[in-house]
Amino acid sequence: MHLTSRGFPLFLTFDLDAETMWTARDPSYANRPVLMSQGAYGWKVGTDRILKLLARYGLKTTFFIPGLIIDQRPDLMERILEGGHEIAHHSYTHSWILNLTPEQEREEMQKGYDAIKRVAGHPPRGWRSPAAEISPITMPMLVEYGFDYSSNFFDDDSPYLHMVEGRKTKIVELPFRWVLDDAPFFQYSIVLPGRTMQAPSALSEAWTAEFDVLYAEKRMMMVGMHPQIIGQPSRIGVLERLIEHALKHGDVWIGRCDEMVEAMRPGLEKAAA
Repeated sequence: MHLTSRGFPLFLTFDLDAETMWTARDPSYANRPVLMSQGAYGWKVGTDRILKLLARYGLKTTFFIPGLIIDQRPDLMERILEGGHEIAHHSYTHSWILNLTPEQEREEMQKGYDAIKRVAGHPPRGWRSPAAEISPITMPMLVEYGFDYSSNFFDDDSPYLHMVEGRKTKIVELPFRWVLDDAPFFQYSIVLPGRTMQAPSALSEAWTAEFDVLYAEKRMMMVGMHPQIIGQPSRIGVLERLIEHALKHGDVWIGRCDEMVEAMRPGLEKAAA
């Protein structure tokens, strides 16, 4: 039996980091217009290409967006929300948490929280860290701010409830792994780590194989993507092929993280009792 009555959970999520992928590493990169243009592709072209694809299949998904991008691109946020998608918390400036003081991390949390509440009309329900890092105060802050889910850890192929400071919480972890992220396959920049550029077929093969095993084991699949990467012409087809492959199975639920977590939580709480 699958985790929800609607079938196998397939999460298609998008980290709209845009220019913050560069400026979070070095603010001086803001003075290098070609570097910035690589991030700008995400909000200028990639996101709308993704939104059109999702609309064609009638899918609602989740976008993790730094608050700075939310503040800078209100028209794009409106298009994302009009498509029925969720906007979730991805810090404010995409700064690496391990480089921040506790006070700076709290400021990043608050400013990103406020930005989402302002555009969406309600607080964010989910959180994903920049660069997959957390500090000793991160998880307690998620409890304090009332988050429903996290998508950060790499330790499972199934969702689970977090224990924070020795106490059970309502926070559902939606784990993922680097093979389920487009950046290790495609991220190329002269100043960013990785510098890789594989054929789209490599990613398509990996994601299809992952799906087949996870589906057979009745687990879940969390795919993390970046509009400036997966939204490029040669790569958007990888996402469409995954969608088509998944939908052939009939009992696959592709949806928003917040809605899917609500459906999962009763079973997780029962299993943890």
